[in-house]
Amino acid sequence: MKIEAIIARDGTIRDARVVSGHPLLTAAAIDAVRQWRYRATVLNGVSVEVVLALEGNFRLAQ
Repeated sequence: MKIEAIIARDGTIRDARVVSGHPLLTAAAIDAVRQWRYRATVLNGVSVEVVLALEGNFRLAQ
């Protein structure tokens, strides 16, 4: 599953969308990504938003 997300200035996920992947897993993928936290990106001493492209795989637990 490919996801594009915007990391806000405070390190939280401001927005996320699925670029490709199985439609039945879209909600679970977005819910998972929204829980992640990042260290704020600083450019020239100022926190900035960053676009993140990522790819994740789902596995069935046994």
